[in-house]
Amino acid sequence: MTAVKEFILLGFQVSQNIRILMFSLLIVIYWFTMFMNLLIIILVSTSKILHTPMYFFISQLSFNDILLSTDIVPNMFNVLLYYRGAITFIGCMTQFYFFGASEASECFLLAVMSYDRYVAICNPLRYSSIMTSAYSMILSVISWLSAFFIILCLLITILMLNFCGPNIIDHFFCDTLPLLELSCSDLYNVQLEISLLGIPLTVFPMTIIIFSYAKIVVTILRIPSSTGRQKAFSTCSSHLIVVSIFYWTIFSIYVFPKRRQSSIISKILSLLYTVFTPLINPIIYSLKNKDIKKALHGQIYKYLRY
Repeated sequence: MTAVKEFILLGFQVSQNIRILMFSLLIVIYWFTMFMNLLIIILVSTSKILHTPMYFFISQLSFNDILLSTDIVPNMFNVLLYYRGAITFIGCMTQFYFFGASEASECFLLAVMSYDRYVAICNPLRYSSIMTSAYSMILSVISWLSAFFIILCLLITILMLNFCGPNIIDHFFCDTLPLLELSCSDLYNVQLEISLLGIPLTVFPMTIIIFSYAKIVVTILRIPSSTGRQKAFSTCSSHLIVVSIFYWTIFSIYVFPKRRQSSIISKILSLLYTVFTPLINPIIYSLKNKDIKKALHGQIYKYLRY
């Protein structure tokens, strides 16, 4: 019953010079994002010093960032170059699904990473027996499968809606709120479903993160030496920065009232977590991590030697 066969993405309604500048900047950011995240994945898989649960989860986060950037950015190039871009109905739903799944996966992966830091700092003697390779893999698989299943439930509900026109999306990708604004159907059920799905997607992971860091802070404060406290906190500071950036942008878009944001502010915030966050994550983990630097130097030395 859906009459709309394609959607028109308006993107950023700015002058041609600004669009060319944005295109040039985004293409550099996209390739640098791919390079940094692929580098972390390669280093974790090839360097023995990085064969630990913490770095395994970092590599999973890097893979998720690659998925998110590849889903959003290439189509954004088309929107910027041609002032607006057309995307088929199936293409829009596919983009929405992988976007939602990658964001949901990051929620779960960040929660798992906080649990890993909790075990490492609060139960250091039992860490190796608890966070085994098999257990880490199970946590990762559960995170990915849960994210894709939850978003699939939402996608099925959206596919049951009628889109009878107009077909213009005032955004640069197929996001949840712009799609719902174009629907001709009653949105009560889908809005109720979104609220219910928000519990496992945000409340559950945030509860784990808050609980883990509350225990971590208490444990760190009990360490007698300032050097020991600083060393313990440094092991989780990078993750805490990533968590803060991710949830700040997500809450700014989906939790705060929509009417308080202009269209341009909403797009800028969306640009932060779809384009810049996948770039910032590997930079934070690589620049502040001695093991990753050591593994990189080792790989460079091995390459130069041969």
